[in-house]
Amino acid sequence: MIEGLLNLASAFGLSTSAGLNAYIPMLVLALLARFTGLVELGEPWSALTSWWIIGLLGVLLVVDVLADKIPAVDSLNDVIQTLVRPTAGAIVFAATTQNTINLNPVLAFALGVVLAGGVHVAKTGGRPVVTATTGGVGNPIVSTIEEFVATLVSVVSIIFPYLILAWFFLLVLAIYLIVRWRRQRAEARAAASTRTARPMQRG
Repeated sequence: MIEGLLNLASAFGLSTSAGLNAYIPMLVLALLARFTGLVELGEPWSALTSWWIIGLLGVLLVVDVLADKIPAVDSLNDVIQTLVRPTAGAIVFAATTQNTINLNPVLAFALGVVLAGGVHVAKTGGRPVVTATTGGVGNPIVSTIEEFVATLVSVVSIIFPYLILAWFFLLVLAIYLIVRWRRQRAEARAAASTRTARPMQRG
């Protein structure tokens, strides 16, 4: 049970990272699966540990990193990555959960696509704002931060998945508390409006 939750947390973390950069979580997963016992990839995902795949991911990562630092080019790259990042999210989610919780492949792919796609949409929508407000100067800085976050989350997702699990529960709790607080404020405003309207009607 616990192992399944931890693997699910790893899958969530890796897929989320794929929304920032498609190749970092795949490369981290491939390298750790090849050189450590932290990850065991079943077929067909064991192909990720091939030197050919690792080399290809490395080349694609370098190209993506360079393209993401140049204003206008980064926006074009984001358009291209609209298909790549969700696909990468689906792959790492399915690869991470296959040997542990036997998640239905269709569901695994869907979850990976939604997670990576959601982060990708947020990233793509925010980049033009950075370009407009900083004249393009902030693009390399933001891009570097995104790559650092993607790397950190990918590594932590595999080595310390319980941190991702704890973060996820805290996020859910925060969302619940915010929704509850907003609902209570709305109810309080409605009640105040009702009390204000009654004396006016009597007059």
